[in-house]
Amino acid sequence: METHGMMMDLNAGSGFLYGTSIRRSEVSTHINVLINAALVAKRTAQVKRDYLGASRIGEPCERKLLFEFTGAPVDRGREPDGRLLRIFDAGHVYEELSVGWLKLAGFDLRTHKRNGDQFGFAAAGGRVRGHIDGVIVNGPDLGIPLPVLWEHKSAAARSWSEFAKIGLQRWRPVYWAQAHLYMAYMDLQHCLFTVVNKDTQELHHELFALEAAFAQELSDKAVRVLRAADAGELPPRIAQNRDFYLCRFCPYATRCWESNP
Repeated sequence: METHGMMMDLNAGSGFLYGTSIRRSEVSTHINVLINAALVAKRTAQVKRDYLGASRIGEPCERKLLFEFTGAPVDRGREPDGRLLRIFDAGHVYEELSVGWLKLAGFDLRTHKRNGDQFGFAAAGGRVRGHIDGVIVNGPDLGIPLPVLWEHKSAAARSWSEFAKIGLQRWRPVYWAQAHLYMAYMDLQHCLFTVVNKDTQELHHELFALEAAFAQELSDKAVRVLRAADAGELPPRIAQNRDFYLCRFCPYATRCWESNP
């Protein structure tokens, strides 16, 4: 009997496929290992940032920000894995969907320049930079003058419900800070922040105004981090004890508490 290169299960139900060393029950794991390795390799090959990202300046620990800015290696075992990188990729897909939905509803939402680059800004000689998700320049009445900054995130159902209930500032202070820096540097007075529920595709939008004093505090914080990096100094830790909740989950905890004063 000719098989023409087909793989056959010679012992029905055994799970062993003739012509391959991989059992049927192992195929999924095998494929996922390949995908995860490819994602990690792709991330490793990316050019490292040589600037302080405005999306991170809301991070409460200035020492952690300095580690990020200077490209310090994270602690062993704390590197992003394939699952986390897939979550990042999925976030981009949800963002594209939300852009399409808003445009379909009549909003003139611009996400890229004519040359294909994202809208963004650079400050401090290019050492602080930010790239925004988009700007709504026209469309249905929102009760405020246009244009407005548009920022987007996606979240699982439980987290999304929390955002809809308590608002962005309490839900994710880092995102709140990110939006204020973007507004300040892009000369925009309001932000529309959209979050999509990844489980149900529900949308919740929050509209808020720029708080200029808060944006200035964040800018001053960025300057402190840059100056500390230039001087070879470490900003103070955010806590006096390594058991502090932010320190327990920090990817630089060992570097911070065991390798530095």
